[in-house]
Amino acid sequence: MALRIVFMGTPDFAVPTLRALCEAGHEIACVYTQPPRAAGRRGLSEVKSPVHQAAELLGLEVRTPFNFKQDEERAAFCALDADVAVVVAYGLILPEAVLSGTRLGAYNGHASLLPRWRGAAPIQRAIMAGDSETGMMVMRMDKGLDTGPVALTEKVAIGANMTAGDLHDQLMLKGAKLMAKAMAKLENDDLPLTPQAEDGVTYAKKIDKGETRIDFTQPAEAVHNHIRGLAPFPGAWSEMPTERRAERVKVHESRIGEGSGPAGTVVDTTPLTIACGTGAVCLTRLQKAGGKVLSAEDFLRGNPLAPGTVLS
Repeated sequence: MALRIVFMGTPDFAVPTLRALCEAGHEIACVYTQPPRAAGRRGLSEVKSPVHQAAELLGLEVRTPFNFKQDEERAAFCALDADVAVVVAYGLILPEAVLSGTRLGAYNGHASLLPRWRGAAPIQRAIMAGDSETGMMVMRMDKGLDTGPVALTEKVAIGANMTAGDLHDQLMLKGAKLMAKAMAKLENDDLPLTPQAEDGVTYAKKIDKGETRIDFTQPAEAVHNHIRGLAPFPGAWSEMPTERRAERVKVHESRIGEGSGPAGTVVDTTPLTIACGTGAVCLTRLQKAGGKVLSAEDFLRGNPLAPGTVLS
């Protein structure tokens, strides 16, 4: 017998899980997602979330509350009479009334190996910290921040040059399969739950724009991890001189290079190599504001940088 599920998610990352649950034959009682956001230069149009758009294509009911502070909103959730809530990157804090508002509770698909990287940005933080491994976990939610017992885990290796975008896409698909497997086990009353370890807790705070600037005084490995951990969004950046002025340029890809010199100095252009506090990094894909993402070779054709140039 299929489960009656309330699905709660917002970005692209959550869409494959919603589809996987539908394909598995579960009944989706309702989809909760964040409200449409203002878009366009003047904010005159509104864009529905990726989950909202996917749910409409699947013919599912969609609700977009700003929060669950109102008694009416909590009561409406409980009135769905669902077996379970599945939560993937929803983006809103769920009160106890919602967490306990289904027969079997709420289960979250989280992109880390808990208790490491609890919180909002586990994919980016794992790469920025230089982790060699992460994964997806299905966790039974409680009132803490990603503190509930873990049901299922799938580990993923983080390659030396893997970006947050690369890792996002891998975990997104693995998470969908893992959640479908978890719900099948839950349906059969065969889903194990293991409390999280008390040691090794770290928090993946939301990425702040103030930390996106590249600091070339750091060791090359730290600079490389910073760049790939923020690619493609929001993007690590540096100011580079152009014909008219210094411009902010995003770096989408890098790798560890060879060379040395004062931090931030261009030491070679074939490939584009920048000295760091120790060692050097090669910048391989770059983007000026409003421009296309270019290979370093193509970028330098229109924006030549001579050895000795200092980036800031």
